[in-house]
Amino acid sequence: MTQASNTHSRHEGQGTHGTHGTDGSQGGPVALSKEGLPDWLAPVVRAAETVEPLQLSRFLPPVNGAGRQSAVLILFGEGDRGPELLLMERAGSLRSHAGQPSFPGGALDPEDGDPKTDGPLRAALREAEEETGLDPSGVQLFAVLPKLYIPVSSFVVTPVLGWWRRPTPVGVVDPAETARVFTVPVADLTDPANRATTVHPSGHRGPAFLVESALVWGFTAGVIDKLLHYAGWERPWDRENQVPLDWRA
Repeated sequence: MTQASNTHSRHEGQGTHGTHGTDGSQGGPVALSKEGLPDWLAPVVRAAETVEPLQLSRFLPPVNGAGRQSAVLILFGEGDRGPELLLMERAGSLRSHAGQPSFPGGALDPEDGDPKTDGPLRAALREAEEETGLDPSGVQLFAVLPKLYIPVSSFVVTPVLGWWRRPTPVGVVDPAETARVFTVPVADLTDPANRATTVHPSGHRGPAFLVESALVWGFTAGVIDKLLHYAGWERPWDRENQVPLDWRA
């Protein structure tokens, strides 16, 4: 897959379609729409509509409202090997979650709007554009998952689901933030040979994926794991296949 200096130019030249998500960084309207989604996304739509917060994670936002509001974009596209997800690898110099593969995303800015309405939608698109060069006008947002919590960084995260209706080239925009941008076929994520359980020295265990020369773990892997499960895409895998983490993780 692409390294830091490259882009996914194979997406160029594809036909254009009407879009339902607009560029949130420009302050335009942004809304959810399920119109015209590919049939293979139907299980993901159903999962998003029915999943409960505790089915996704045991870490939920503090009841006192504490935590920094943020959003991530879980972007499904269709590549040479079928459905795929867009991921990025965070720069090793960042203060939080350095070097980890993740979904594009970040904290809400005041101009993103109300965190309780469309603020997370606009933030997810804006951050994806800033981090990967993604053209938000080619993205159709179709669902949001319940808000989750990342205790180590105190982020309250809204996962926003999108369909890459009109793909555009992506790549590293700012090396200080992003080490590389890449896509992962869903077929690789569901392959039992690519699945493992990470074990932190603290004793915490969590799902992981060894794909595209990367170990996807933590929050990102947890959300992917649950999406695969509740969409009915998960295949049986060896949960005793362990990958140890060190205290820096």
